[in-house]
Amino acid sequence: MTFNPLRERGIPLDRQVRNWRELDVTPIDPDHADPYTRCRIITMNGIEIESIMFSHHFARRCPDLGVRQRLAEVRYVEQQQQKAVNWLLPGLASVLETTIAYEQVAVDLTAWVARMEPDPYLRKAYEFGVLEDFDHLYRYANLYEMIEHRKAEKIVDQLTEVMPGRPTKMHHRHPVDNVREHYDREKAKPVSKLHALTIMSAEQQTMNFYMNVGPTYMEPIARQLYQEIGLIEEEHVTHYESLLDPRETWWEQWLNHEYNECYLYHSFMETESDPKVKAIWELHLNMELEHLRIAADLFREHDGRDPEQLLAPTLPTPVTFEPNTGYLRELISTQIDHTTLGTGYVQEAHERFQRWQEQIHDDVEPASERVIDDNRARSGEEYRLEIEGGHPLYSLRSH
Repeated sequence: MTFNPLRERGIPLDRQVRNWRELDVTPIDPDHADPYTRCRIITMNGIEIESIMFSHHFARRCPDLGVRQRLAEVRYVEQQQQKAVNWLLPGLASVLETTIAYEQVAVDLTAWVARMEPDPYLRKAYEFGVLEDFDHLYRYANLYEMIEHRKAEKIVDQLTEVMPGRPTKMHHRHPVDNVREHYDREKAKPVSKLHALTIMSAEQQTMNFYMNVGPTYMEPIARQLYQEIGLIEEEHVTHYESLLDPRETWWEQWLNHEYNECYLYHSFMETESDPKVKAIWELHLNMELEHLRIAADLFREHDGRDPEQLLAPTLPTPVTFEPNTGYLRELISTQIDHTTLGTGYVQEAHERFQRWQEQIHDDVEPASERVIDDNRARSGEEYRLEIEGGHPLYSLRSH
């Protein structure tokens, strides 16, 4: 069934504000919920945060009082949406359990987007990044076993494998090599714009999360691992945000944000297994349809174009959380040794990359390496969850 959010009517904005009883959502049960329900919650929290921060940045640069007031009205509702979404996460979960769930989102969402992306250059950007998030999941899973004495399959179930990807110590690159070429706003397919905005938003909330929770740990290895991977998330945000065309007007960007929220809420409404959570996705979709209408009207007035010139006439294939084990194993087999050079990719460690590695590591093994050795010493072996057999690379198999 086709769905064109520009043609659908949503809830009027003056009826969207919720009282405390309505915002007091029941969190999911961490022991019985579908892991992908948690992934959808984390994804939509990142999407809402990006929408809110974009609105603030737009308001700071907009001289029109009426527009700033409209932005404030929509933004308040989106703040309520963010609270309802993020408060679905259970308070019983530890920070490290939530971290592992964040990395499961990064792995399976980015892998799905890479598989669906029609533009080869953009697809390569997602393939490159997902092998790094895959390795972060492995490092955090070993930290989890070491300090909480639990196994990551409690969180990821049998949906996402846990084993080495591109080694985290090799993710540290000179900042100029994290900037990609942007898509062309006149030529890029609408779905490519949605993909870039989605993955950037997801990585951005991960960066912010690690920036804040890292120093709350007492264990030195935990503090050091969050610090190391937190810096890599800065690289990832730079990597993905540079894919967006900076020539898009503020009105165009607002339109893309609201359309993307409609797309994702509709996708998750279609694929959600938890009825209570599904009802929230449906409610928020009906709110976002009105936000999109407001952005479209202001786009016509201030940008002078018709939204149909930019947006897909119907929503693309629903974003789906599903296992990507075979696809990821293929990427590991063919791209694990890649790094970046300028806006492209190479297999060899070039001079600028090597100089940066020497400067950042300074002959000291980083926390991402030590956490594996420490867990192996304490638990008898490192933690892995290899669902489809041994590691695809013989050199990285556990012996």
